[in-house]
Amino acid sequence: MTMTMRDFRAADAAAVAEARRSAFPHLVTTDRTVAWEVASAPEARRYRLLVAEADGRVVGACEVGLFPGENGDGPGVACANTSVRADARGRGAGSALVAAAEEYAAGLGAAKVFAWTVDEPACVAFAERRGYRRSRSCRILRLDLAKADLPPLGADALPDGVALRTAADLADDPRPLYETDVAVMADEPGDVVESRMPYAEWLARTWDHPALDHELTSLAVVDGRVAAFSLAHTDGRGHYWSGMTGTLRAYRGRGLAKLAKTHSLHRARAAGCAEAFTGNDSENGPMLAINVGLGYTVAALEGRYVRELGH
Repeated sequence: MTMTMRDFRAADAAAVAEARRSAFPHLVTTDRTVAWEVASAPEARRYRLLVAEADGRVVGACEVGLFPGENGDGPGVACANTSVRADARGRGAGSALVAAAEEYAAGLGAAKVFAWTVDEPACVAFAERRGYRRSRSCRILRLDLAKADLPPLGADALPDGVALRTAADLADDPRPLYETDVAVMADEPGDVVESRMPYAEWLARTWDHPALDHELTSLAVVDGRVAAFSLAHTDGRGHYWSGMTGTLRAYRGRGLAKLAKTHSLHRARAAGCAEAFTGNDSENGPMLAINVGLGYTVAALEGRYVRELGH
């Protein structure tokens, strides 16, 4: 078998999407989202999508790039997430992709590299053999949306002063959602502290994401302010992924995140979505409780691993 490492080409989008779905079937991944990630990546990320080709067939890929520091200029921290088709594993594609990604990250001055992997014995062993140590864990939750017993959302179910809207209602000015999103993101548990995303970048990376469904993204509005929201990503195949759900600090404890997500799920089911997935950091107790209360169950576990890079 002849293995080749190279940069992504536009014609690879469908094959890379298939490899990602094979490795991470819960994610909303399409050829359109793969091509968009490459085309829209901010320059500061120094993003590359590496492709493993075996005997002329794309069997895997690794996305690698830098996280901006807390002030945009901190010490280099990279991410390198690898996907290999299930029917092509054990042949060296993953090892070659990881080695190429680490070499690239080190050349950018990265001091460490983070990577997500499915929490399965073979995947964990693969990471540990290459010097990675576990940093965080994430629970992937699934809801059978076609059969789920969702809480009712009649007019009498809304708290006083709360209105439910969708992102489509902000088509002329999405800044209210931006302000809430970046505020909530600052409270998300994680390994890397990133600087506040500028509005123009948020528009490009979040609002214009090809998987973001504006009609299914729900907002809980209080006194004209987006107090809570639930972003919805869909793939046209009946799959729904919660891109982000959160509430501003001043409005927490009132059930608004659950309300927004319930609204989104009802709309998603009506639109033909059959399965809903979400990912929660294992330390994010409040969001895990909301999802379990909505009927989600654990479908998979993922681990985030980190390796120090020598220079």
